[in-house]
Amino acid sequence: MRRQSLAVESPPATGASAKRLHSDGQTLKRLLPYIWRYRWRVAAALVFLVSAKVANLGVPLLLKTLVDHLNLPPGDARGLLVVPAGLLLAYAALRLSTSVFTELRELVFAKATHGASRQIALETFRHLHALSLRFHLERQTGGMTRDIERGTRALQSLVSYSLYTILPTIVELVLALVLLATKFDLGYVWITLAALVCYVLFTITITEWRTQFRHKMNELDSRAHTRAIDSLLNYETVKYFNNEAFEAQRYDTGLDAYRRAQIKSQTSLSLLNTGQQLIIAGSLLAMLWRATSGVVSGQLTLGDLVLINALLIQLYIPMNFLGVLYREVKQSLTDLDKMFTLLEREREVADKPGAPELQVRGATLRFENVAFAYDPARPILQSLSFEVPAGKTVAVVGASGAGKSTLARLIYRFYDVQAGRITIDGQDIAEVTQDSLRRAIGIVPQDTVLFNDTIEYNIAYGRAGASRAEVEAAAKAAHIHEFIVAQPLGYDTVVGERGLKLSGGEKQRVAIARTLLKDPPVMIFDEATSALDSANERAIQAELKSVSRGKTTLVIAHRLSTVVDAHEILVMEAGRIIERGSHAVLLAQGGRYARMWQLQHTTQERRETDGHQVA
Repeated sequence: MRRQSLAVESPPATGASAKRLHSDGQTLKRLLPYIWRYRWRVAAALVFLVSAKVANLGVPLLLKTLVDHLNLPPGDARGLLVVPAGLLLAYAALRLSTSVFTELRELVFAKATHGASRQIALETFRHLHALSLRFHLERQTGGMTRDIERGTRALQSLVSYSLYTILPTIVELVLALVLLATKFDLGYVWITLAALVCYVLFTITITEWRTQFRHKMNELDSRAHTRAIDSLLNYETVKYFNNEAFEAQRYDTGLDAYRRAQIKSQTSLSLLNTGQQLIIAGSLLAMLWRATSGVVSGQLTLGDLVLINALLIQLYIPMNFLGVLYREVKQSLTDLDKMFTLLEREREVADKPGAPELQVRGATLRFENVAFAYDPARPILQSLSFEVPAGKTVAVVGASGAGKSTLARLIYRFYDVQAGRITIDGQDIAEVTQDSLRRAIGIVPQDTVLFNDTIEYNIAYGRAGASRAEVEAAAKAAHIHEFIVAQPLGYDTVVGERGLKLSGGEKQRVAIARTLLKDPPVMIFDEATSALDSANERAIQAELKSVSRGKTTLVIAHRLSTVVDAHEILVMEAGRIIERGSHAVLLAQGGRYARMWQLQHTTQERRETDGHQVA
């Protein structure tokens, strides 16, 4: 049984079924614009579809004529003479044209199927990048990527099933019923329709009932997949605590629950298939009994019996897959609905209609009575006001949890403030486009994450289209060029998942080089040298001081030695500024900053005395 995935479980109640049908209709409505742009291809495909079915229906008609021509007494040698050669050629031509029209239909519609799939996948990808940081902090990467994968695959499956199987079956059924009604009598039509109604009702009823098992199975599949991805992303942590066996057991528990759900789903599937075959067998028996009786009574010829039998085979072979198709279509609609749900997720931070671009003149950054909280019950910033004058450097220090790193997130507008405002050159950053705002800002974050690509790619990510010479200049400024050229592959060295092949200091220097290459008017250094040793820290501090000259710079730091040259130092505690001034002024005040300086200075002296080197 092919594995299919579904992340949301819903109970098999009548109300839930009605809601599901409504949701299916909404999903199809959302899908229509992606297909409508290929409407001429859809029309051409439908023409080929009908042509293939008309040709296919002509096959049993020709077969009847051939049989009637051959209905001679035994030993009569006229058989070969009475069969017109044209009938044989027409029979072969119809068989061939059925295949040709079918292939033309698939060829014409392939661009529509894959084009729509590509468009919706790209739209979802862009939308995910547009969603807020809060969404990405709360998401489960494994489950989300699974939803996108299923959704794009579901679009192709849904269109394929609809155009290649469901519509052809409906067209063939209508044509066959018309033929039975015109050439024979309505009894055959009523038997066929009765069988079809019983088959459809049985299929829908049982499929809706067994949906609970499929939902549970796919929910467990997503959960196991998410656990596996999470474990592999945290490979080093698993190794640190010798928890390989624990992770394997945890994954196996998920797989075992998924296996049990699979068995329940397969059992209900067997019940469905058995019931469907009983309905088909009963209707076949009734139709053939009626046709055989007609031949015996002389009302029908042997050719008529062959025609009815051939029509039944052509009808019931695709009907035999109707249950499978119904399940696949329902599953595809559900998977598409999951992806459309992602697309409908509202942006927490969105540009206002007609928002202008940020116009940077001197890049003066100002916080004006800013209040912010990730959770209303736990305020982070309270009536915070300060200014970073154009071309100056302001440092923010304080204990962990004081709200320092939140400043960078707010400047980048990953979140909107609850009160007050943040301005650059007097322009409220909430009133301008996010794209123009972020072009004007560069950051070296505390936690550096790199792409699983080359060192050159990761540095050049700071400015798309940068030349190798520009990348090397940025690497030299970040004091990592010599390390890079010492590698066997140089700048083509792949850094691994999240940059795991590099040390913390190497990753941080790559991040510094990336930001230097961007060369924005506003710079933010969030613990930019926290992973460097003392020698490299002093060298890079001097370089950062040089490159930030003339730029508006906000330095967020824990080590006070890195901010002594700042034009102003802000000391934060519990979301408020409790002290401000230059390094010398703050030391002279003998307040919190002076105590922090004394504590760090004493600790550093003790380490040097003990012969330890800060890594």
